[in-house]
This record gives sequence, C-alpha cells and structure tokens, in this order.
Amino acid sequence: MPLKRDEKGGGTNTDGTRSTLYCSHCFQAGRFTMPDLTAAQMRERVKGKLKEFGMPGFVAGFFTRKILALERWKAR
Repeated sequence: MPLKRDEKGGGTNTDGTRSTLYCSHCFQAGRFTMPDLTAAQMRERVKGKLKEFGMPGFVAGFFTRKILALERWKAR
C-alpha cells in the first residue's frame, strides 16, 4: 500500500514513531503483522483485494509485479 494512501500514515516502529517503509496494515510496533508471509502470498493477497475493488485480474497482476522488489523481501 502506498504510504500516502494509508489511513494511519504508515506503520509504527518499536519506539512508536511512524515507519517510512511499511504501512499500518503490515507493520506495527516494529514487527510485521504477518511475519511468515512470503512475497508470493502477499502478491496473491493484494491481487485479491484489488479484484474486490473491481479491478480486472490482468491489471491487478500488473500492479503487484514489483512486490518481490520491496524492502521486506530483498534480504530473503
């Protein structure tokens, strides 16, 4: 989720400050809300949400193609 669209303005770090890397749905109190989620699972999850909002499958696939490049999965 783009941070500018996050209703809470981003997730929170362990010290309570806002995360500049992760949204509030994924990151709270310095931890991932779903720590074992793989990039492939996240991609399917996001595609499903986009389809719920009426986006065609091929467009949802286009918008989720860069999930593997996100900071969360770079070190894995």
